[in-house]
Amino acid sequence: MAGEKHVAPAKDVKAFHCPYCGVFAYQIWRAGYWVAPGATPIPDLSTSACSHCGKIAIWVAEIMVSPVAGTAPPPNTDLPADISEDYEEARSIVARSPRGAAALLRLSIQKLCKHLGEKGKNPNDDIASLVKKGLPAGVQKALDTVRVTGNESVHPGTIDLRDNSELAGALFGLVNFIAEKMISEPKEIDAIYNSLPSEKLNAIAKRDAP
Repeated sequence: MAGEKHVAPAKDVKAFHCPYCGVFAYQIWRAGYWVAPGATPIPDLSTSACSHCGKIAIWVAEIMVSPVAGTAPPPNTDLPADISEDYEEARSIVARSPRGAAALLRLSIQKLCKHLGEKGKNPNDDIASLVKKGLPAGVQKALDTVRVTGNESVHPGTIDLRDNSELAGALFGLVNFIAEKMISEPKEIDAIYNSLPSEKLNAIAKRDAP
């Protein structure tokens, strides 16, 4: 849902967005046990079951190991296919390699700028150009955050050794935020406008004609 804050799965948290169904739901936690010859606890192994869909996630210590893409929000459905593919790849590795995920997400931002009509070579130049075209202030801040987070000299697709899980999590949110503001919202407005009766649309066209 647009504007809904994604609550990432985390060890022993009572409720979060399910990595399977995507619903914010209560989680039922259980320790892992050997089933034979007796109910012997397995150190650091636990499960969380979604109260909405019933599917089970498996945890080793603090890390969700199945499903592997469950800790990050799903991509905005309006992202272009190639950007969505990079985003999903970042989701699949973020638990094991947050630095690799962050590099892919910076690359996603670069591609997204190009999709929005920019050159896609220099993030700073792309941001400046988008601002001149009326880029909302919030999106400008989001893009600048991506550009300077960690190390301002890091190029899109390049790994920064200082990237961590928290930063990668923020980058997932930024990609979706930019897509929501620059692609999804205009698409929704166009759909509402085009649903008006034809006579109303013709009247508006005549009013706005030079």
